[in-house]
Amino acid sequence: MPANRTTRRLRRSVVAAAALPLLIGALASCGYGSEAKKEDEKAPAAAEGKKLSADSVKLGYFPNLTHATALVGEQQGILQKELGGTQLKSTTFNAGPSEIEALNAGSIDIGFIGPSPSINGYTKSKGTNLRIVGGSASGGVKLVVNPAKIKTLDDVKGKKIATPQLGNTQDVAFLNWIAEKGWKVEAQSGKGDVSVVRTDNKITPDAYKSGSIDGAWVPEPTASKLVSQGAKVLLDESTLWPGNKFVITNIIVKQSFLKDHPDVVEAVLRGSVKTNAWINANPDKAKTAANDKLKALTGKALPADILDPAWKSVQFTDDPLASTLQAQADHAVAAGLLKKPDLAGIYDLTLLNKVLRTEGKTAVDDAGLGTK
Repeated sequence: MPANRTTRRLRRSVVAAAALPLLIGALASCGYGSEAKKEDEKAPAAAEGKKLSADSVKLGYFPNLTHATALVGEQQGILQKELGGTQLKSTTFNAGPSEIEALNAGSIDIGFIGPSPSINGYTKSKGTNLRIVGGSASGGVKLVVNPAKIKTLDDVKGKKIATPQLGNTQDVAFLNWIAEKGWKVEAQSGKGDVSVVRTDNKITPDAYKSGSIDGAWVPEPTASKLVSQGAKVLLDESTLWPGNKFVITNIIVKQSFLKDHPDVVEAVLRGSVKTNAWINANPDKAKTAANDKLKALTGKALPADILDPAWKSVQFTDDPLASTLQAQADHAVAAGLLKKPDLAGIYDLTLLNKVLRTEGKTAVDDAGLGTK
C-alpha cells in the first residue's frame, strides 16, 4: 500500500476517534503507536509452584519502554515466579482504548496503561469497571524540535508541533504548556498561536523528516527516534512537575477480578515491585531485557542510539503518583477537552501498600482518590 494512503488511513482513524463522545475523544491512549491494535496472545512460560485462587491471570500491556516493568517482569520470569502455579498469560496492545475494551470484556484481568485511558475507562463506566492498584513508570516525554527552526521555547510560537492524538496524555500536557505561555490554541482543531498537529507516533518520524512538522511533544522512544534524525530536545516534561515526577503508566485491574482474586492481584503487584527494584538496581541488564522482549514481541529491537537515551528518561516507580493523575485531568478540563470528572474511588492501593511494607518500603498515597 502506498505510504500516502497509509498516512491518510491513520489520520482518518484519529479524526474518527475525535468524533466519539467528548470523554472518549478527550482521553484516549498514550502509548507509542497508539492508533494500531495488537492483541496476539504470547506463549506463556511454564507455571510452577502452588496455584492461587485463579488458574490463570490475563495481563495486558504495550510493547514500549514506558511499560518496561511488564516487559522486564515477564522476560526475567519475575511475574510468573510470584504467581506460582497460576499461569501468566500476556496480551499486548498499541492503544489504550482497545486495552480498556479488553478489560471490560474480560479478555484481560490486569493491565499496564497510561493515565488518560485510566481516567476515561473509570469515568465512562461511572466508576464500575476498574481500579488503579499500582504505579509503574514516570516521565519519558519530551518536546523535540528542528534546531534550524526552533532554538528557544519562545520560538515554538507559530510552528507546527505534533502530539500523538487529540486529548491523549501528551496532547493535554502540550495544550496546558501553551496556555501557561499565554498563547491561544483552539483545542479541538489545534489551530492558533501554535499549530498542534495530531499525528500517530508511528508516522511522526516521517512527518518530521518531510518537514511537515517542526517538532513534537511525544513519549519515548518516539522522542529519541526524532533526535536520531537530527532533532533537538528542547524540554523534558518531567521538569514541569514537582519532584520531576508524573505518572505515565499505571497498573489497573478489573474490579470483579480484584474482588474475586485479591491473592492473584497481590502476586502481580509483588512481581511488579520486585521487577522495579531489579530494574533500578541493574539498569543496564534491565535495558537489555526490555529490548529483548521488545524484539520478541515486535520482531525488531531498538538500536542503541534510540534505546539508550530513551531508557534514561523513564523512571520506574511503584508509586502511582496520584496527585499528578488529578492534575492531568484538571489540565484536560481547563483545555475544554473534558467535563470535570469525579475520580473518587479510582484508586485502591491496599494490596500495593501491603506488598511495600512487606518489602520494607514506604507506603504510597492515593491523594484522597481511594476507595472508602
